[in-house]
Amino acid sequence: MNWLEAISKFKMYLKIERGLSENSIESYSSDLKSFHGYIKKNKLSENPKKCNSEIIKKYIYDQSKINSAKTQARRISGIRSFFDYLTFESFIKTNPTNLIETPKIGKKLPDSLSLNEIIKFINNIDLSHPQGIRNRAIIETLYGSGLRVSELISLKLSNLFFKENLIKVFGKGNKERLVPMGKFSKKYIKIYLKNERLKSNIIKKDSDTIFLNRNGSQISRVMIFKIIKDLAIKSNIKKNISPHTLRHSFATHLIENGADLITIQKLLGHENIITTEIYTHLDTKHLKNIMKKFHPRNI
Repeated sequence: MNWLEAISKFKMYLKIERGLSENSIESYSSDLKSFHGYIKKNKLSENPKKCNSEIIKKYIYDQSKINSAKTQARRISGIRSFFDYLTFESFIKTNPTNLIETPKIGKKLPDSLSLNEIIKFINNIDLSHPQGIRNRAIIETLYGSGLRVSELISLKLSNLFFKENLIKVFGKGNKERLVPMGKFSKKYIKIYLKNERLKSNIIKKDSDTIFLNRNGSQISRVMIFKIIKDLAIKSNIKKNISPHTLRHSFATHLIENGADLITIQKLLGHENIITTEIYTHLDTKHLKNIMKKFHPRNI
């Protein structure tokens, strides 16, 4: 078994067995291509079965000269998963990355917007623009339901339950969850569907897709990022804004208003509660209020 064959089988395993998204699979593939490129360049091992920890350590050392600790950590994780797969399939007996440590990286909390900034952000959407109502519906849904951008662009008409005020979402690994539909997102989605979307020359394959571009096909991730970046500039918000900022703001505002982590974990579709804790940081003011309210020596 050569490297290309092993990587191809690994990608199939990630898709079929683990149900990962194309973006996640491509990320793993990119890391393995980098590692394979290093092996070919240095003529170290033609067969992944014969790859040992020394070869991997040399690669990591080489990478440390050109990449950040975060990139190194991601690449080590990708390589480790690849060799976990080879072990699982009994192609090798032990994983050569077992004794290799991942560089420690600081966890930088993503920016979130205050409620006033959210309102300012939304108020700067030009509703007279041909795609203005669509853009308002997109922003309201990202913030109102805490969706990932990949979840938003793949939403179908059949995923909307207006009577129950619910949206069916397919998250990472195609895992299904139901999230509440916010009052404002419901309002603007309805207006968009009734007016703007009906005027589109909809491509047949995207006839069930909710959010369309001006050509009548599924809106792209890139376009969502552009809409948000343009709104941030228009709103004079200096923070690093992305679709994830609205998702993070959704969770942060819930926490600040008393929601518990378990509920937020379910709303965000996190498999692990630790992930939720990272996303939903509490500000100092909120922590002080909790201490004042609930600590026995402060009552």
